Amino acid sequence: MKFKHAIFEKNSIILLVGILLMVSVGGLVEIVPLFYLENTIEKVDGMRPYTPLELAGRNIYIREGCYNCHSQMIRSTRDEVERYGHYSLAAESMYDHPFLWGSKRNGPDLARVGNKYSDEWHREHMIKPSSVVPETIMPGYPFLAESDLQFSQIDKDIKVNQMIGVPYTDDQVLNAVADLKAQLDEDSDDYDAFIERYPSAQVRDFDGNPSEITELDALIAYLQMLGTLVDFSIYNENENNR
Repeated sequence: MKFKHAIFEKNSIILLVGILLMVSVGGLVEIVPLFYLENTIEKVDGMRPYTPLELAGRNIYIREGCYNCHSQMIRSTRDEVERYGHYSLAAESMYDHPFLWGSKRNGPDLARVGNKYSDEWHREHMIKPSSVVPETIMPGYPFLAESDLQFSQIDKDIKVNQMIGVPYTDDQVLNAVADLKAQLDEDSDDYDAFIERYPSAQVRDFDGNPSEITELDALIAYLQMLGTLVDFSIYNENENNR
């Protein structure tokens, strides 16, 4: 067998052709099946597009560069799962544009931060992080509680997401502003319609100041949603039964 390799080892052109042939075959084996699949992401019960308020909060999260220090992807290794919770599913990022998986962690992963802490904890943490986490190096963002949320164009933001594949309906686009306000007020006349459009959405005033709609409202609404849409008890039971 070793003598048959000699033709490749002594002739660089033949070696190059052989490499190109192997790479081509390997690439086709990986790529061709994708043309016959409608979707490479497994559908998961509970996943829905972001509410207008959550989407606005996500935009603020991106604007302030939170993804530079906090990832949103739990790896499947034991230490990660024990610290943060069930490993991330591809479906959890299916409506993300852009993805916020992150590349480093100066702070903890936030994929399961939803409902882990109270709204009050998040308010204190964003205004003065060291008041709840003394050892943190995170800077404060007190201006978020004082900045009015600019949401007059949120319907256009949702429309763009609809155009690139997020399954927002025309009704959700049309009622985007009303839905954003409804998520902050359980007594709103639009409450029932909002819940019908966004099942399982959390509805309340998030920043502790019901007289204003602030950027902090939106950011906390987004954080409190992360990791709450999928019922991971089902996956845990399946894994325990293996």
